[in-house]
Amino acid sequence: MLFDDEQAGRYRALIGSFLDTGDAIALGRRREIEALRRDSSRVPIELALSALRVGGRHVFIGAVRDITERIRNEAKLREMATSDPLTKMPNRALFNERLEGAVRAADYSDSKIGIIFIDLDNFKNINDALGHVTGDRLIQAAGKRLGECVRSPDLVAHFGGDEFSIILDGISSDLEARGIAEKMRAALAAPFRVDGKEIYTSGSIGVVTYPGTAGNISEILKNADTATHHAKRLGRNNCQVYSEKLSADVQRRMEIENGLRHALENDEFHLVYQAKVDLESRAVTGAEALLRWESPALGFVSPEEFVPVAEQTGLIVPIGGWVMRAACREAVAWQALTDQDIQVGVNLSALQFVQGDLTGWTDESLRVSGLKPELLDLELTESMLVENPDETISTLNELKSRGISISMDDFGTGYSSLSYLTRFPLDSLKVDRAFVMNLPDDKDAVAIASSIISMAQSLGLHIVAEGIETESQVGFLHSLGAHVGQGYFFSKPLTADKFAMLARQGVSAF
Repeated sequence: MLFDDEQAGRYRALIGSFLDTGDAIALGRRREIEALRRDSSRVPIELALSALRVGGRHVFIGAVRDITERIRNEAKLREMATSDPLTKMPNRALFNERLEGAVRAADYSDSKIGIIFIDLDNFKNINDALGHVTGDRLIQAAGKRLGECVRSPDLVAHFGGDEFSIILDGISSDLEARGIAEKMRAALAAPFRVDGKEIYTSGSIGVVTYPGTAGNISEILKNADTATHHAKRLGRNNCQVYSEKLSADVQRRMEIENGLRHALENDEFHLVYQAKVDLESRAVTGAEALLRWESPALGFVSPEEFVPVAEQTGLIVPIGGWVMRAACREAVAWQALTDQDIQVGVNLSALQFVQGDLTGWTDESLRVSGLKPELLDLELTESMLVENPDETISTLNELKSRGISISMDDFGTGYSSLSYLTRFPLDSLKVDRAFVMNLPDDKDAVAIASSIISMAQSLGLHIVAEGIETESQVGFLHSLGAHVGQGYFFSKPLTADKFAMLARQGVSAF
């Protein structure tokens, strides 16, 4: 066994140093080096030199051990510790190790790195529908596509499940990182061919750069995760670059979510009512219940802000149950104060159909309050009718059998078609304020409103126009055939007692 010139020179120098200093410890230490076989092939060995003094002469003895197998096993253990077994890609441990090195290099060289987090969209549905074997092959194919989108110094890691993370080394700008992320988004959106099946998925992608919007590794990971979750909330299949505003928005959302979780038990909600007025007689015939939240910590929170959070967290189900009970209870009080039948409208959420016992809650609310079923109107949006239509129709028919009326709210802003309208047991159709606000002067608004009202008439539906603000809109909508109007022209939303006064005295008194 031989050494190459470099290794041989190193050990000659070590022996010379021993002869000069007598440092036996340095001489006897084990060292791992490469040696040469007779055929010039290299082999890793462990070598230890020791010295003896024999008859006035120094004799040096070397103990050599072939460590090829040990090196091979260590490499295998290293691979197992740093690579994902499914994709053979770097795993979280290696990603974190490389990220630490990339941050140090960026600090030293004044360069920039990009970090991308990717969650595959609807992957659980694919797993449930097609099985875990197909899901695993989709993950492998997705990892391969992502690897084709980066440059040689970059790292693409698989964290397990449907999560991938990427380190972009030495990028020139945030724009370059965004461009690579968009390339990945497009790659994931293209159909995958797995086991003879065409499968579609997409990616929700968050991007952060360093240095810039993060000061350390912990902030990098937190901000990338924040951007990814924001991409999911915006409808998935999109890319979001982290910003300070995004962090503030996430913080605000967390505060709203935390507040909502205690709002019911702390009695922080209340209802206001917007009058529904007969366009011919100007009599108040009903009201729409509108939810309001006054938080001790956050103050007044707009429904446009807290309702989406309640939907996303599932809190809308218990909140919706509270709205139903409160509206029925307060509507009964109107009847006594006004001595007339006034219908109350309650907005429903799609989750109440899916997760809640809607008919049970409704029956209980009517029973406890004593409200007559025909004085309750349930308002649904168009998207709710499109999702799970058969189940929705069955539930609506149950509710109608009790005497409750059903309205479609915000008509024309979603997915409606005449075929859908004819399938559902509707009583009323509400023309969205977007088609009312420019009446009667805008010819396009006139054409749309006329078409909607004409279609509703052909189906025998009661027509309610929202967002009325002028006398000319009242006259025009009445002439088209609308029956009832809502809007600030008649009244702003009022508390229950003030609404009862409005209903008793009439809108002209306010």
